[in-house]
Amino acid sequence: MDAMPAPMTVDERAVRGYRLRRVREQLAARDLAGIVIFDPVNLRYATGSRNMQVWTKNNFCRYAVVLNGGPVILFDLSSSRHLAESLETVDEIRPALAWDYAMVGDRNAELAGRWASEIADLITMHGGGNRRVAIDRADWLAAQALTRLGVDIVDGKAVMERARAVKSADEIAAMRIAFGALDESVAVMRDMIEPGIRECDALAALLAANVARGGEYPETRLLTSGPRTNPWFQETSDRLMAAGDLLSFDTDLIGPHGIYSDISRSWVVGGGKPSDEQRRLYETAVRQLDHNAGLLRPGLGFVEYAEKSYRLPDEYIPNRYADVAHGCGLGVEYPYIWYPEDADLGMYDGVFEAGMVVCVECYVGAPGGREGVKLEQAYLISDNGPECLSDYPIETDYL
Repeated sequence: MDAMPAPMTVDERAVRGYRLRRVREQLAARDLAGIVIFDPVNLRYATGSRNMQVWTKNNFCRYAVVLNGGPVILFDLSSSRHLAESLETVDEIRPALAWDYAMVGDRNAELAGRWASEIADLITMHGGGNRRVAIDRADWLAAQALTRLGVDIVDGKAVMERARAVKSADEIAAMRIAFGALDESVAVMRDMIEPGIRECDALAALLAANVARGGEYPETRLLTSGPRTNPWFQETSDRLMAAGDLLSFDTDLIGPHGIYSDISRSWVVGGGKPSDEQRRLYETAVRQLDHNAGLLRPGLGFVEYAEKSYRLPDEYIPNRYADVAHGCGLGVEYPYIWYPEDADLGMYDGVFEAGMVVCVECYVGAPGGREGVKLEQAYLISDNGPECLSDYPIETDYL
């Protein structure tokens, strides 16, 4: 399949406007003067700006302030202001201050103090006396300096996660493009898989096809074969695939428009029929996927969903996946649905809403078993029932 760029049919200005309104609605609902945003994915959501998104995940060097009763100010690298000058969501661009030790050495406390003074001045100017401010990722030095200036810091993750959870029609259009590109990329990878190739060669083909179609980068390296498929979360290696092996993978790709494009599939290498054991694993995963997808509807509570979710046979529970389902947008998002067995780790309640996109996760592999099957689909929740966003087929002939 020839590489074709994803068609640009999304009203990106409308997407940016909707997202910024969602952030401000959350600020108003929580009586917050504003939010300081460091996470580059949240920056992209609130402003539409991006700049070395992977590198800036690990370096606090750009940020934005969204004021509930004032402007949006983007603080970017001094050499990069041209990247956001055309964005109508950004009212002002200022040079960012960094206090990372690698950049400023023993001046780190000084620079963090200067940063805090600038943020506090903005809150005083535009907050109307409200000193409550959210931060999505708080660095210790900066948070301490801001607190000393009388700013009341609250967790900004709730603001951003709840804002991002419900998608607009324009966002869904972007997601359809991204998942279409993903389906094509998976097909490209499958066409080159044959006995004797390495896991890393298959992953490289998937990543290259995603980039060729307007995608950006992978968030994980979860493509394994044969005995490396069980237990899950082993990373891609240089293992040579053999005929009859199971190949299992989780795409976890950032695709066109920055959309997290997330499906999982499992195949028999060489195109032969699955063994009886492989078929049993696959059929169990499909039953889990179909059951849990069929439950999705607006108004259903998260805890109720977990309680009604498919009960894996006892032999597979110890190696269960990390979650039953999770939100999907610019990354793994709210909500996160725990297995009932893991409730003590953080299960919380809430309700599914129309416009949410949820990935249903399935992994089936027994402790001590040779292989495991990974399946996953992304569904748009609507009043008409769940709609799968990926057209890449499940292997019905394995059933």
